[in-house]
Amino acid sequence: MDDNNNNSSDERPTVMVTNDDGIDAPGLRSLVRVLVSSNRFRVLVCAPDSEKSAVSHSITWRHPVAVKKVDIDGATAYAVSGTPADCTSLGISEALFSSVPDLVISGINMGSNCGYHIVYSGTVAGAREAFFNDIPAVSVSYDWVGGKSSVDDYKLAAEACLPIFSAILDEIKNKSYPLRGFLNIDLPTDITNHKGYKLTKQGKSIFKMGWKQVISERQGGKMLSSMEMESDSSARTENDTSTVPAGYLLFKREVRGAVLDEVDTDKLSLQEGYITVTPLGAVSPAETDVHSFFKEWLPSAIQRFSSSAL
Repeated sequence: MDDNNNNSSDERPTVMVTNDDGIDAPGLRSLVRVLVSSNRFRVLVCAPDSEKSAVSHSITWRHPVAVKKVDIDGATAYAVSGTPADCTSLGISEALFSSVPDLVISGINMGSNCGYHIVYSGTVAGAREAFFNDIPAVSVSYDWVGGKSSVDDYKLAAEACLPIFSAILDEIKNKSYPLRGFLNIDLPTDITNHKGYKLTKQGKSIFKMGWKQVISERQGGKMLSSMEMESDSSARTENDTSTVPAGYLLFKREVRGAVLDEVDTDKLSLQEGYITVTPLGAVSPAETDVHSFFKEWLPSAIQRFSSSAL
């Protein structure tokens, strides 16, 4: 496959962009335009051909994925029928592009990805897949709020991230960038008046979800790009199905409450107006007291129930 790395005289670092909202999403398009217009990077795009929000780190295993070249000014871009993790895996494999990117950027997501919602996020998975393969990566999300946000905010969000991208690539060039984690960036709704950049830790915030029975897709509403995003009718369109097929019942998720964090975690800092920068690993380890409990519990549990079974 051809890509814009073929110009051997171009010494700019290469970034590859993916997302979970789809290759036509305004967040990705704004990010790519800012990256290209900065003239600091060679830009590749390998993103889902349609929305793949909240698919977490699912991958396509048994079937091939379809790939189509897409025209995006200043970048070499492909739309893929798979998940965000598929897109990253393919994009860094050298099967699609002629070389491995220096940095993978996943986003900009429509809605924040903080706390336990990181587990659901296809955006974060796009970066995590690069991390699995020892390639520096960043996931980027904008805290979209219906009625307050506009597509112009994505450009401001991308520009606010440029110093971080450039600093990472400088560390990569100097071989001083740690590969034991990746970064998750969330940008506040009022990006114009953000309070600065703040290193945070992943918190435990989550929306408590329930289910309700509905008679059509439209009655149930639509979960948009993030469970943390307020619905905005102008942001997306809905596909309606007329009635429930014979013999089936329809159930839709609904938000029934929220659990918030303690101080200095990603969600609270984002709500305070900071651009949060959160280092992540492959998984979130159990807390120390939980590990200590099971360290003593496991031997006694096995002994107790093995004896009782005799």
